[in-house]
Parts: sequence; C-alpha cells; structure tokens
Amino acid sequence: MTEALTAERILEAAEDTLRRFGPGKTTVVDVARALGVSHGSVYRHFPNKAALRDAVAARWLDRINEPLRPLTTEDAPATERLRNWLELLSTTKRRMAREDPELFATYHALATESREVVGAHLETLAGMIARIVSDGVARGEFEVDDPHRAAKAVLSATARFHNPAHASEWDDPELDADFEEVWALLLRGLASGRR
Repeated sequence: MTEALTAERILEAAEDTLRRFGPGKTTVVDVARALGVSHGSVYRHFPNKAALRDAVAARWLDRINEPLRPLTTEDAPATERLRNWLELLSTTKRRMAREDPELFATYHALATESREVVGAHLETLAGMIARIVSDGVARGEFEVDDPHRAAKAVLSATARFHNPAHASEWDDPELDADFEEVWALLLRGLASGRR
C-alpha cells in the first residue's frame, strides 16, 4: 500500500530536494519526482511553486519559534526570561548557520523571498517578547506603555545577533561582548520606558 500524499510529505521532500539542488534549481517537478508522483499531485496541495516555497520557509521558521515559546510563560523574572529568550534565538540561528551553512543559506534565501512568511514570523517573535514585557510591567520590572512596540524595538536592537542578514558577523570574537552592551541598554530602556 502506498503512503498517502500529504502536505507534510511534500514539505519533507521539498526540503530534501532544496538541500540537494538549492533554491535556484529546485522545481516542483523535482519534488514530485522525489515522491514518485506527478507534479499535478503536488499542485493539489500547493497551488504554485511560490506557495510551496513559502510553506517550506514557514516550516523552517516554526522550528526556530517552537523552543522559544516555553520561555514566554515560565515562572521566572521577566528580565531573566527575556535574556534567555534572546540568547536562545541567537544561539539557535548561529548553530544552524555553523552546522549546515549551505542549508542555512538556502532557507534564508527562501525566507527572504517569502515576505509575508517573514512578516508573520517577525510578528510571532514580537508577540512572544511582548508577552514577556507585559509580565515584566505587571511585576514592576519594566515601565513600558506599549509592550508590543517595545517588543519590536527589542527585535530591531538585537537584529545583529539573530537576523540571518548579519550571519557573516556571527563569528566575530567581540559578538558576545557586544550583546552584553546592547542588553544593558535594553534593560535600562525597559526599566525607564515611561516618559
């Protein structure tokens, strides 16, 4: 009996195919061939190549998001949770780039093409940070009028440490010291945010 063709199977095959051929050379026909089905079968699940590529990018970004989620609801001080969250985001992306640079570059290229997917990812990240910041306000650790705006500012201020556009800087021996400087500024800003 043949295994049913599902969106999940197609995404797995697409990832394998992208790993082999790269984003510039991978086609829906390649993915279908890897699955032993017609390309029309793939199109029943994904209406076009762009939709398939968006789904692959979203799946990759979800893998980054998933380990971050528990930190948003931990019973710990917000300052500790926020720092741990930022460090986990940074170390996860740095590890991925170091362990498989070609695949990381492939996913980064896909994500760059998928602006809506990246926008949703950034909103998810900002939402997680906003939850931590809101808890910090409730606990008296932070003084912030708008936790969501503060969360977006935190993402922007720390982009060098987690945004793949800065991957070429991640081997800088001063990176950890630079993070400490940015972290100290963020803490001061979050603690005295009301004007």
